[in-house]
Amino acid sequence: MSFTGNEDHSITLTEAAALTENYRNASSSGATLGHFFGKTAISDILAQEDCVGIRIYYGLDDNDVKQLVVVGVDEDENDLYNGLLAERSYLCPSICGASNALNS
Repeated sequence: MSFTGNEDHSITLTEAAALTENYRNASSSGATLGHFFGKTAISDILAQEDCVGIRIYYGLDDNDVKQLVVVGVDEDENDLYNGLLAERSYLCPSICGASNALNS
């Protein structure tokens, strides 16, 4: 399979809300619910030559806090690991915004 960058990843709000609710119900109180990455970080990764999308890896920092590592991916499904990477996301909680179907 080759990536094109036009793969369909869409789901409805109802489906997304069910997924996040399942995760919240299975997680302990205060667990990380989400991560925020700024537009520039994502845009810069996507703007790299040969990049058709992103892959997000799970990670744990030195304090055993869940983190995500974002890397660009080429059409051959390869990580562009020598290019730009992103981490240092803002965690929810505590930066979650207003309560909505995805976080409450």
